[in-house]
Amino acid sequence: MTPIKSKRIEAVIDEIIDQYAYADQSDRPWIIGFSGGKDSTVLLTLVWIALLRIRENLPFPFQLKRPVYVVCNDTMVENPIISNYVDDVLSKISEEARNQNLPIFVKKTVPKLEETFWINVIGKGYPVPNNAFRWCTDKLKIRPTSSFLLEQIDEKGEAIVLLGTRYEESAARERSMKKHEVTGNRLSKHNSTANTYVYPPIRDLMLEEIWYIINAVKSPWGFDNSILFKIYADASADDYECPTVVVNREHSSCGQSRFGCWTCTVVKNDKSMTALVDNGQNWMKPLLAFRNRLVEGRNISENRMDVRRNNQVAVRDDGTNNGTYTWEYRYQILKDLLLVQKGIQIERPHVTLINNQELIAIQVTWNRDGYFDHTVGDLYKEIYNKEISTNNIKSLDDTERRILREVCEEEPGYYHLIDNLIALQETKTLMISKYGLHNDVEKRIESFVKENGL
Repeated sequence: MTPIKSKRIEAVIDEIIDQYAYADQSDRPWIIGFSGGKDSTVLLTLVWIALLRIRENLPFPFQLKRPVYVVCNDTMVENPIISNYVDDVLSKISEEARNQNLPIFVKKTVPKLEETFWINVIGKGYPVPNNAFRWCTDKLKIRPTSSFLLEQIDEKGEAIVLLGTRYEESAARERSMKKHEVTGNRLSKHNSTANTYVYPPIRDLMLEEIWYIINAVKSPWGFDNSILFKIYADASADDYECPTVVVNREHSSCGQSRFGCWTCTVVKNDKSMTALVDNGQNWMKPLLAFRNRLVEGRNISENRMDVRRNNQVAVRDDGTNNGTYTWEYRYQILKDLLLVQKGIQIERPHVTLINNQELIAIQVTWNRDGYFDHTVGDLYKEIYNKEISTNNIKSLDDTERRILREVCEEEPGYYHLIDNLIALQETKTLMISKYGLHNDVEKRIESFVKENGL
């Protein structure tokens, strides 16, 4: 293979070759956290080149026995532009790894259904995250990836996580990286997962070198890196200038922009999404406006209950509520979200902001918590003029509902109770689990008895 015209970058590749083939003779899997951003793209590029050179230069009996897993975590609320780009890249990586007979395997992780962003916010009423209550990182990112990591440890005993972190990113990042390093060792122990080691091969690379690799080194899996470059260019704030042509490794850098969830309310302003809109992605305006509404509505007392989900009192010193979202506000968020989704799908039908499985799970959560005033199915039909795509969303068909109403004509309250109990049973079926059904039924009956003074 033709060497890269940079001694520093070639030195990184040599180190990766040494670590893979010589310094560590085990078959401990390598796990690359791949976001599709510039740093993880460069990391995978250099690892890929290293594997090709190992196969080219080592004696025939040597085989690439160590698997390399490219693990991409999908929070299910990723910026749609990045999400679509990453899906295309992952498909190409998987295809070319097979074609080139390399032990590179793509794994996409997602949160458990009961832990997705919309289940927590709309279903359970969690306030959207902020710096004081940042529940999203653990539920949407750490847990899904950790589950896959633990699977590898169970099978192989140990695993090595390759990170695309760099000292230059920030002083805090450099301090954090060096805190866990062991002098003279490339690998350091993972700070939270046993039998796991961390290896950051591109730690010393500068931002200009990152962009040089993306713009001047051909993607080993055959993808067009100019697409990624343009995404960063469009998402960069005005104080960052992106070159249109790369002439040498000293070119100006492009974009310190960071991409994340389009719903992110931890940051005060979403600069990357704002820049995308300003640079021509007008279809994203409703997403940005919706995200801003989530921020604005978060701490309004009228949108919050006076208790948390564990029934702990949540009232501020000034008497305002600080608990979970009220039912009415959760319903309004869902209605707003579906309207935004419908509007965007007119131009971009492939964009899904909330999937049908999540909608059903929200209904399950509402039913389990005793909320029956509104149904997700009715709201979906109101907006889309069709049923949610599942055969099980309706608790009773029209004939059964008519018969039940006639039987309960003298005591209409019992009709609603029976309908609620059936809904509880069927939402359990939808979630493929009847765990807790007995308690849910008891809670609903007790509530009915109290409401009617029986």
